[in-house]
Amino acid sequence: MASNKNMKAKPYYHQQNTNAAASGGGGGGYSSESSNGGSNSPSPPPSPRRHASISHSRRRLRTKSFSFFRRDSFALTVSFIFRRNLRYLVLLCLLYVSGLIMCVGPFAGLVGHTPVPGSVYRSHEIFGKLWDQIQFDNSGFLIVEANGGLNQQRSAICNAVAVAGLLNAILVIPRFEFNSVWKDPSEFGDIYDEDHFVATLDGYIKVVRELPDLLMERYDYNMTNIPTFRVQAWAPASYYMGEVYPVLREQGVIRIAPFANRLAMNVPPHIQLLRCMANYKALRFSDPISTLAEKLVKRMIEKSSGTGGKYVSIHLRFEEDMVAFSCCLYDGGKAEKLEMDMFREKWWKGKFKRKDRVILPGLNRINGKCPLTPLEVGMMLRGMGFDNNTSIYLASGKIYQAERHLASLLKMFPLVYTKESLATPDELAPFEGYSSRLAALDYTVCLFSEVFVTTHGGNFPHFLMGHRRFLFDGHSKTINPDKRKLVLLFQDMNISWVTFKDQMEIMLSENDRKGIIVPRVRKINRKTSIYTYPLPECRCLQQSHNTTLQLTQPAR
Repeated sequence: MASNKNMKAKPYYHQQNTNAAASGGGGGGYSSESSNGGSNSPSPPPSPRRHASISHSRRRLRTKSFSFFRRDSFALTVSFIFRRNLRYLVLLCLLYVSGLIMCVGPFAGLVGHTPVPGSVYRSHEIFGKLWDQIQFDNSGFLIVEANGGLNQQRSAICNAVAVAGLLNAILVIPRFEFNSVWKDPSEFGDIYDEDHFVATLDGYIKVVRELPDLLMERYDYNMTNIPTFRVQAWAPASYYMGEVYPVLREQGVIRIAPFANRLAMNVPPHIQLLRCMANYKALRFSDPISTLAEKLVKRMIEKSSGTGGKYVSIHLRFEEDMVAFSCCLYDGGKAEKLEMDMFREKWWKGKFKRKDRVILPGLNRINGKCPLTPLEVGMMLRGMGFDNNTSIYLASGKIYQAERHLASLLKMFPLVYTKESLATPDELAPFEGYSSRLAALDYTVCLFSEVFVTTHGGNFPHFLMGHRRFLFDGHSKTINPDKRKLVLLFQDMNISWVTFKDQMEIMLSENDRKGIIVPRVRKINRKTSIYTYPLPECRCLQQSHNTTLQLTQPAR
C-alpha cells in the first residue's frame, strides 16, 4: 500500500525545489513528496537554456516598450507642429503654384527648360501644321460627267453639288461629255465662270479643278482610268449613303457616269439649299457669253421702245432634229415623211424601227406631243391680244424649212429678232459651232423678257421658268399653252376668229394664274422639279428686285 501511495504521489516543479538544491540536496535530480511526507527521490537540475531564453525575452520586451515610447513621442511632436503650422503650409503651397504659373513660362525660355503643358500660346503653330488635314477633312473626291445639252448639263452640275454636300466629298469641276447630236466640245470653263463657281460654294462644299497628284498618279494621270460607278435614276439620299459612300471612303475617289437625273427631288433641306446655291448663285456664264448676252438684251430693249422696252421671248422648238424625233407630220406630205425617216435613221439608227416601236403621228398630235409651228405660235399670240407692234425675240436653233414656216409668223409680227439679227457676224464668230454657248445667249435674253412663251417641253423652258420665278418672287409671266386644246381649235374649219380669240383669252388667263401662284410643296415629299418651282426652299437666297429688269452683271 505504501508503494502504491508513492506511485501516485504528485511531483513538484523544479521552480519549487530551488531552495532545497541550494541547501545540499542531491544534485542533478528532482524530489517528489507524497502528501503524507513519503520518501525523497532525486530530481533533475533546471535547464540553463530555457532560463536564458526567458531572460532574453524579458530584455527584448523592455527594449521594444522603450522604442515604442520614443516613436509615439516623435509622432505626437510632429503632429503637434503640423497642426500648429498648417495654415502656413497651405499659404506656402499657394504662393509656390502662383509663382510657377506666372514665372515658369518666361523663366523656362531663359534657362531652356521645357514649359509646363498649357502655359505657352502655340495655337498658330498647330494651325499651320494641321491646315492641310483640316481643309481636306472629307470622304474623298467626287467626279461626275454631265451629258446632254446646256440645261441638262446645268441640272447635272446642281445635282453634283448636292451629292458632294451629302457625301462630304470634294467636288472636281464637272466634266462635259461630248454629245453626237449637240456636237459641242465646250468644257465647263467655256460655258461658266469657274472662279466664281468655286468661290461662291466655298464654305458649303470644296471644289477643285483636278485631282491631287497622288491620286492622279494612281490612275496614270488619266481620269478615264478611274472605274465608273453607275447610280440608279432619281436615287434618294439613302441610296447614296448606303451604296456610294462606303465605296468613296474606301477608294478616296469615285466617278459617276452618266449623271443626268441621278438624284431624287426629295432630299433633306440643307441638301436642297445646295441645289439652290449652285443654280442661282454659283453658276454664272463665262465672260465672253455674259458680255455678248448683255449687249443683246440692251439692243432688244432699244428695239422695243414702242412698248416701253418690254418684249416677248419665244422658245421655238422647230428645228429639224426636234421635228424628226417627235415623229409628227405637218404639211409637207410624202416628201416630208421621207426626209424625216432618213434623218431619224442617220442619227438614231434603228431606234425608231424596232418592232415594239409604233409611230402614230396623229396620236402624237392629239396628245400634245408635237412641237408648235411658227404659224401656230403666231395665231395663238394674236388671239391672246398681242398686236403687230409687239417686239419678239425668237430663241431657236436653225428652223426646219425656215423660209416657208417663218413667213406667216412675220406677217403677224414684223418685229421679230434673233441673236443672228441683233449681233454682228464678228460678235457671233467665236460662238459658231458651239450649240451650248449659243443656247446660253438665248437663255439670258429670254430670262429678262416681259413674257416668256414655251412651245414644247424640255430642260430649257423648265430651267428658265424656274429662274424667272426665283428672280421675280414667283411672279413670272409665262405662256405654256395647252397643246391638246390647241390642236382641236386649229383643226376646226368652222371656227370664227372671235371664238378663237375667246378661247385664247381664257388660256392666257389660266397661264397668268399659274404664273403667279406658288404651288404648295411639301418639303418632305417633293415631286415637282425644284428647278421649275424653286420656292419655298430657295426663298432664303432671294434678294429684293425692282419691277424693271436688271442684268445679272454690271455693263462692260
